[in-house]
Amino acid sequence: MTSTLPSSSPWPNPTNPNFVSPHMSPNSDSVDLSDISAAVTDAAVNDEPRSVTVTVTSPTNSTVITPNPSPNSVDSSPPNVLYLSFNQDYGCFAAGTDRGFRIYNCDPLREIFRRDFTGTSNTGGGIGVVQMLFRCNILALVGGGNEPQYPLNKVMIWDDHQSRCIGELSFRSEVKSVRLRRDRIVVVLAQKIFVYNFSDLKLLHQIETVANPKGLCEVSQVSGSMVLVCPGLQKGQVRVEHYASKRTKFILAHDSRIVCFALTNDGRLLATCSSKGTLVRVYNTLDGSLVQEVRRGADRAEIYSLAFSPTAQWLAVSSDKGTVHVFNLKVDSPALGVDRPRGASESNATSPSAVSHLSFIRGVLPKYFSSEWSVAQFRLQEGLQHIVAFGHQKNTVVILGMDGSFYRCQFDAAAGGEMTLLEHHSFLKSEENF
Repeated sequence: MTSTLPSSSPWPNPTNPNFVSPHMSPNSDSVDLSDISAAVTDAAVNDEPRSVTVTVTSPTNSTVITPNPSPNSVDSSPPNVLYLSFNQDYGCFAAGTDRGFRIYNCDPLREIFRRDFTGTSNTGGGIGVVQMLFRCNILALVGGGNEPQYPLNKVMIWDDHQSRCIGELSFRSEVKSVRLRRDRIVVVLAQKIFVYNFSDLKLLHQIETVANPKGLCEVSQVSGSMVLVCPGLQKGQVRVEHYASKRTKFILAHDSRIVCFALTNDGRLLATCSSKGTLVRVYNTLDGSLVQEVRRGADRAEIYSLAFSPTAQWLAVSSDKGTVHVFNLKVDSPALGVDRPRGASESNATSPSAVSHLSFIRGVLPKYFSSEWSVAQFRLQEGLQHIVAFGHQKNTVVILGMDGSFYRCQFDAAAGGEMTLLEHHSFLKSEENF
């Protein structure tokens, strides 16, 4: 397969104030991977990972990529989505497909660019994990699907300024997920997690976990105070690493296996859900205390995603039941350092949708009747996997489906109830006018 590398990056112009590159960011924790030129070998035990190397190749020897400004030039049919993820501020999202990957802006919805690896043969190119680093030029890629573009045991560091992979991390087992900060790369395997320094890919920390087939792991994004959350060593346990204070906190969050969790950007609040899928619990990561418990429903469900709003006032939950729920959180904002609008937490504390109508007999009937219920809901196709995040517009929720569906909804913070659909698109159909 041969192709011509693009002469310029399709990312937004670096002179744009909204564009942030690690090596041109005003933040002190910025990094510059483009200067990496030497291999780095770790000292991990148990022969894991197999190797941690950085390879910087010349443009003539780099992975051959075909920019696809005209998607119909190769295959007019939409690709199959293998992976979906929002970036750290929920302003963009990435889709890994069986042909490559695509990057989108959320508001307004538009495709920023795509990379299709299939060429004219229409084979290979599968990307099973794609993680953005805010809106900068650096991404982390892992192969996936029936015909993966890269080995499943490698994390490829892609620099879109150079339109090529500039480094790789290689392991003895399949990579389940990757998390990025401006100063760290976190790689999640089935039972281990590795934390690397972004500037030179030096191994800083490794963590053993219980079996983690979904690659559960979250990291805070506030500069200089990394908090990492992952499964512990026993069922239902969550491990919290506070790197600034060098403290490890274990929280026995559920009796059943943890299947989903979310972390606020400052790392102070953690939301967890178990395989039962009925209750969502919110914890203070500093002391491990239970802050709040909310109920998604009475029947078992598979939780697909959890997301905090930027001010931690709201929590969104998506599941296989085909309903996205939004809960009102009444955390102690001053104690947690959460900056909320005045009166925000009180405005919905007595919302008729927030608590069971039978809560007056609390202590007499089972806990189910005194549970805190969602303030707002939105109905989707049952059984289809969706992930959710809060939009940048007030009281809006963005929902992404594995079928390529994009929803933007708005909820009434005072009255609650069914959300209003603001827009719905298929983001895979490039001919659709967003």
